[in-house]
Amino acid sequence: MDYYIGIDIGTGGVRTGIFDREGKSVIFCAEPIELSIPHSGWAEQDPDEWWSALCASCRRAIQESGIAPSLIKGLSVDTTCCTVMFSGDDMVPMRPAIMWMDMRAADQAKFMAASGHDALKYNGYGPVSAECLPAKVLWVKQNEPEIYNHATRVYECTDWIMYKLTGRYTASLNCASCRWYYNSREGGYPKSFYNTIGLEDLIEKLPPEVLPMGECAGQLRADSAAEMGLVEGIPVGEGGADAFVGVIGLNAVDNGKMALITGSSHLHVALIDREMHSKGMWGTYPDAIVPGKFMIEGGQTSTGSIVNWIKNQLCGYYAVQAEKEGVSVYDILNREAEKLPVGADGLVALDFFQGNRTPHVDPNVRGMIYGLSLIHTPAHIYRAIVESICFGTKAIIDRFEESGFSPSGIVISGGVVKSRFWLQTHADVCDVPIIVPKETEAPCLGSAILGAVAAGAYPDIVTAAENMTGVDYILEPNHDKHQEYMFYYKKYREFYELAKDWMHDVTEYSKRS
Repeated sequence: MDYYIGIDIGTGGVRTGIFDREGKSVIFCAEPIELSIPHSGWAEQDPDEWWSALCASCRRAIQESGIAPSLIKGLSVDTTCCTVMFSGDDMVPMRPAIMWMDMRAADQAKFMAASGHDALKYNGYGPVSAECLPAKVLWVKQNEPEIYNHATRVYECTDWIMYKLTGRYTASLNCASCRWYYNSREGGYPKSFYNTIGLEDLIEKLPPEVLPMGECAGQLRADSAAEMGLVEGIPVGEGGADAFVGVIGLNAVDNGKMALITGSSHLHVALIDREMHSKGMWGTYPDAIVPGKFMIEGGQTSTGSIVNWIKNQLCGYYAVQAEKEGVSVYDILNREAEKLPVGADGLVALDFFQGNRTPHVDPNVRGMIYGLSLIHTPAHIYRAIVESICFGTKAIIDRFEESGFSPSGIVISGGVVKSRFWLQTHADVCDVPIIVPKETEAPCLGSAILGAVAAGAYPDIVTAAENMTGVDYILEPNHDKHQEYMFYYKKYREFYELAKDWMHDVTEYSKRS
């Protein structure tokens, strides 16, 4: 049999999966990566750790699976985005990588937004995220000029990994479209925009070749193959951003489906046939995932991370109970929350613990739980938070619908899949069927699909995704429950407008310390 490797480089580690030609997983092996927080709002990583973890996880996957390296016919990678790097032509990083979650470039993002340039249509004509490459590069140019001036190459994590694998200096069309303002249909790199914001010489530092995902970027180098436990010459497919590669692994590449990638955050992605730009959503990005399609995007900054906060900070009693029963704290929380009524006995929460990504694009709002009384338990708070996260997803879907896209189904992956309560709440609040795939490790599978396309096993991404993915089951929404939720959803939406100025004042004041 032929096998394909998908490598997922996330914030916390590298995960390598091996899949057969039908997309059935053989093994997954993971290696951790350290995250450095040198200052509040900053986040950095050592690229050499990415490579060490990648090689270690790949070697383990080959050894523990017992698959002969000669049977691996293709591979690809997905990485965090937008994680920015600087180097000379030797591709040796001059400084730690500035991670996707790093917010140091907030002022530069505001400056970009004030430019009024037409490129801001990709931000929905609203605020610019400090995540994007131009904002981070502008910060380095202004604050570390020696790095910027000596760097001859500026790129992302994906591009550095592709260089380590193939020896070629290329960019992913996926990352460039979604975070660099690149437009494959309007001349590529946005020279006019870069000039406007003070990055006149950036284009000469960026990768000269921008490749669509799945295109063969080259063959695996001999030295890299030796470190990874593979054979030289394996076709390497151009990769992309982890969540967007996950869309491929979910087979959400046709019209009508929306991909929901869950983890510490929620990301909402759909492919459509026409260009549209609207306030409160990101996109549309042309050809970002598959040729001929436009991509729209929404996101919630903190979702699973809030639930983890509840578990760690508020559930000491449940932790003891879980240990006695031999289950997880989450099992207890889900069980107890399901017993409660819609609205958690009068609790309304906001999921803005780390600001709001879309539709408000507001980094200075924070979380809230209203209605607490002495009858409420951690399970009540948990249910209210889960409902608020689902309300946030519905708010994004509402914005999509206002712009002309209504999802016929939500294909979901990540930690949420383990909880039937979470899944049903999403279905009921959004009033949309939830589609659970057979393989929930969507980024790894998506990368393997890109590797299969690069190797010629399938002619294109759409065909490969159709043949290498499958549906486990579908959860239909409860329309009566949906109507019950709408009172609380309305209050969730109203509270932002009522309290945003107040929250901004408190957030800004608290920063003084």
